[in-house]
Amino acid sequence: MTEKSNLVVRPPHDLGGLPGEPLARTEHEMTPFEKNCHALLNVLAVHRLVNTEEKRRGVEDLGSEMISTLTYYERWAVSAAKVLVEKKILTNEELGNRMAEVRARLLANS
Repeated sequence: MTEKSNLVVRPPHDLGGLPGEPLARTEHEMTPFEKNCHALLNVLAVHRLVNTEEKRRGVEDLGSEMISTLTYYERWAVSAAKVLVEKKILTNEELGNRMAEVRARLLANS
């Protein structure tokens, strides 16, 4: 099978059965980012702005490079942002401006 036809059979997010490094199955305290992301995703779901299937599709659409680079919660955050932009709840400009504000605040406090 060609590499392109493999994408139809096995999209980038589907890693089942492929060789990989062993998983470190340890409990850990969630980081503040993870807690905030989890809470935000719950709020988006409660207000019916982004549902589980939309978030899952968004993660699947990230592609293999982003899926392998981003952490679990980073994938969900990017996915939710993409869905909100697709639904015209946010614009890319609004999202970029807010990210710049947060980045500036973090730099000022460090």
